Amino acid sequence: MHPDAAPAAESPESRRRRTAWLAELAAPARRSRRAAAIAVSVAGWLLIAQAWLIAWLLATAFTREHRPDELASLLAPALAALAAVLLARLLLAAWSQAAAGAVADVAKRGLRQRVYRQLMARGPLWLRQRSSGELGELLLAHGESLDGYFTGFLQARTEVATVPLALLVAVACVQPVVALILLLTAPLIPLFMMLVGWGAEAAGRQQLQALARMGGHFADRLKGLSLLRLYGRGEAELTGIEQAAEGVRERSLKVLRVAFLSSTVLEFFASVSVAMVALYLGLGYLGMLGPRVAPSLFAGLFCLLLAPEFYAPLRRLAAHYHDRANALAAVAEVERLLAGLDANAVGPAQAPIEPARPAEVAEQRGPLLEAQALWLRPGLAPREVVCGLSLRIEGGGRLALLGPSGSGKSTVLEALAGWLPPTQGRIWRRPGLRVGYAGQRPYLFHGSIADNLRLAAPQASEQRLRAVAEAAQVMRFAARLPQGLDTVIGERGFGLSGGEARRIALARLLLREPDVLLLDEPTAFLDPDTEADLLDSLGSFARERAVIVATHSEAVRRWADASVVLAPLPATDEVGP
Repeated sequence: MHPDAAPAAESPESRRRRTAWLAELAAPARRSRRAAAIAVSVAGWLLIAQAWLIAWLLATAFTREHRPDELASLLAPALAALAAVLLARLLLAAWSQAAAGAVADVAKRGLRQRVYRQLMARGPLWLRQRSSGELGELLLAHGESLDGYFTGFLQARTEVATVPLALLVAVACVQPVVALILLLTAPLIPLFMMLVGWGAEAAGRQQLQALARMGGHFADRLKGLSLLRLYGRGEAELTGIEQAAEGVRERSLKVLRVAFLSSTVLEFFASVSVAMVALYLGLGYLGMLGPRVAPSLFAGLFCLLLAPEFYAPLRRLAAHYHDRANALAAVAEVERLLAGLDANAVGPAQAPIEPARPAEVAEQRGPLLEAQALWLRPGLAPREVVCGLSLRIEGGGRLALLGPSGSGKSTVLEALAGWLPPTQGRIWRRPGLRVGYAGQRPYLFHGSIADNLRLAAPQASEQRLRAVAEAAQVMRFAARLPQGLDTVIGERGFGLSGGEARRIALARLLLREPDVLLLDEPTAFLDPDTEADLLDSLGSFARERAVIVATHSEAVRRWADASVVLAPLPATDEVGP
């Protein structure tokens, strides 16, 4: 979608679905949500007692029906009661905000957990095709946009549903005509709020998309900053970031314009409504509506005090309506980027693993892993690159996958790892089998080499770390570094060569102690001596384990017990299961 294009109109069904999803996020905090609703409702109902006490105090003080000493003794209990009501409302307001904040925290945590689970379920192959910066915004800005929805909008909605009706009944008991005025003018506010709300939701969604695009753009460019500078694109990207920031500014101002416009109009309607009440009471006091219409001082004060409070929840709901729009926009972005909200509707991210056969479960014999007649199509490839592949690997076996670039060696490893579902054929694993995969482009985090190794086993001892580092030939270069395994490296292995980064990834895999090792070009970029030492160490480590290696190396082919040669399919061939 073009940055300046307006989002497509949302259907009522999609709004209901996203609202229900938001409610599911906060489901574990039902008690806190119920407590917040009770607190805000009771605080609103206490307005009746507060207005009654204030009106009674003023009416009693100004009627001059009591002597000063009697007046003081008469007003003291009412003043104490008023102070108690004010204190109670203050405590209830604090309680409701604390409870609503707890609900918001649970909802934000739930959003991030669900998004993270879906990202994990989709697997690394799907993630490689997405902008990591934009996906990161789902866990950051989009999660924070739920805060106002649960602490503001839902609180105001509960207040609208419980407080105005109680105030209307209280006013009707004292002055029915005033209650009728309130009843007739009240629908103007939600009507206008609904009309403005449609524009606010569209503007809010545009703003959130702009923020997500800018955050993703900035994060991705930051990762590739060295490459951009190498090709002289630094100034051009800086201009692009400035344009994106300007777009965010413009959309933020659009949201603010809608918010200020709605607030101004709603305040106008509320003020006019209160003025109508004041006009009616004033005309009654002047006797212009007849002698029987003139209300008492207490009734007039009571109605005037409650009239603004009758509209206050509606105004607060309108003020927080943009919070609802932002929350729904955030959910819409989650739905758009993840292609759905249901964690069970993620799609076939993992290869189907056949259940174990009863005889093999009982005897624990047979292969560790077996693939039969696999047809594989990686990523966005228009056709299969591997057709009819079958292989079998047993404990202690070493299998080399050979073939030129593009023949599908890495694709086979990804399918055996469970990342890529075959278009045809099946993969069977022994129950409880642990499979480890080390790809050509391992990801190393900013931190020490030891920290990167401990991702596989956080509690590993220094001796264990050094042992796997020796086996993977990491110590061959780490021993020359200033702090050995404690040397800090940059993100994605900055400061290391490609071969050094692969050896760290291999050591990390060995530390996990899988039953089957899937290795993609583990000896690439290594000199013959280092390659020979690495293969010797790997053979010692994998005595009872199976190893499948994708390689171009003749030394690895000789080291393996068996080999499978993959040939690239001709581009003109029409293949398919």
